[in-house]
Amino acid sequence: MADAKDSSSFMTHTKSSSNTPTSSSSQQHRTFFMAQNILRILAIVLSAASIAIMVTNNQTVSIFTIRFEAHFYYSSSFKFFVAANGVVCAMSVLTLIINLVLGQQVSHRKDYYFFLFMHDMVMTVLIIAGCAAATATGYVGQYGEEHMGWMPICDHVHKFCKTSLVSLLLSYLSFFAYLGLSISIVHKCLSFFSPPKSDGRPLPTIGGSIN
Repeated sequence: MADAKDSSSFMTHTKSSSNTPTSSSSQQHRTFFMAQNILRILAIVLSAASIAIMVTNNQTVSIFTIRFEAHFYYSSSFKFFVAANGVVCAMSVLTLIINLVLGQQVSHRKDYYFFLFMHDMVMTVLIIAGCAAATATGYVGQYGEEHMGWMPICDHVHKFCKTSLVSLLLSYLSFFAYLGLSISIVHKCLSFFSPPKSDGRPLPTIGGSIN
């Protein structure tokens, strides 16, 4: 009777202890994907707003009876900036849909997390490259470059430069959202290689102690 009771209590303890990590792991996966989806939605909104502001931004002025128009399409850097934000926005929508549709099915697959890591790293590099190109052009437009003989133009197209700055700031915020995504996915990937945590209780034994 005693052996049967010990065996029954062992099976009950083993079953309950095995269910607890599973439920805890599922909760962690749900929290992770929720944070991922929020950051992706934030990146989508910021990139889309940045594109809309930059594309609709233009100003026409007259300098010494010469008509001068400022538009993003006349600058290769600004065109690359808009294209980079467009790619980031489109890919963010795609990965958001994949997360929402297949999140529960692929939550335990390491290759899916590796795919997210590679995607987020490429998007992070792409958007910071677009921001850097637009920042360099904006700096020259604001302050000029005396050694090259380039004069500042923002004194004449102040509205265009100010609006471009707003678009650039939104894109930088989108970059920080993707930076957070990259950091979170790296932390998630590292958790697969960390040893399981112990709850501090001794492991159960089937038989009695041997003297």
